[in-house]
Amino acid sequence: MTSIDADSPGVKVPPPLLYAGAFALGMLLQKFAPLRRREARVAGAGLVAGGVALVVWTRLLFLQRGTTILPTRAVSVLVESGPFRLSRNPIYVGLTAIYAGTSLLRQSVWPVILLPGVMIIMRKAVIDREESHLGRRFGTEYLDYKARVRRWLF
Repeated sequence: MTSIDADSPGVKVPPPLLYAGAFALGMLLQKFAPLRRREARVAGAGLVAGGVALVVWTRLLFLQRGTTILPTRAVSVLVESGPFRLSRNPIYVGLTAIYAGTSLLRQSVWPVILLPGVMIIMRKAVIDREESHLGRRFGTEYLDYKARVRRWLF
């Protein structure tokens, strides 16, 4: 095990799987107890497009900086540019937008009802661990960044 691996954030489940699992459960609930909201399709398409753009932009930024996008591995660089100027978690903002937008496109309210639970799990099981890891790895540089930039967008 390398020193980078030894200092990993300790995230057990990749965030996309948390979102996908909750979405699948929501769709299962939708099948057996349907809730509909047809007028939200345009908003859903916008959320999906914006979320995908944000995730792709962030991924490209990580590639340029030579650090990992995987929350199960230690990062090598603190990225503060691009979408990281507005949110400490732009990928999770993007995944949340994709999740909510897809729910609206599918005219399914159940996944939206489950979304706050996904966000709570993300906070406890992923984000808190990542922030602890970043604090250990980058010290005051990360603490200064954390003081300047919000976790989400609000």
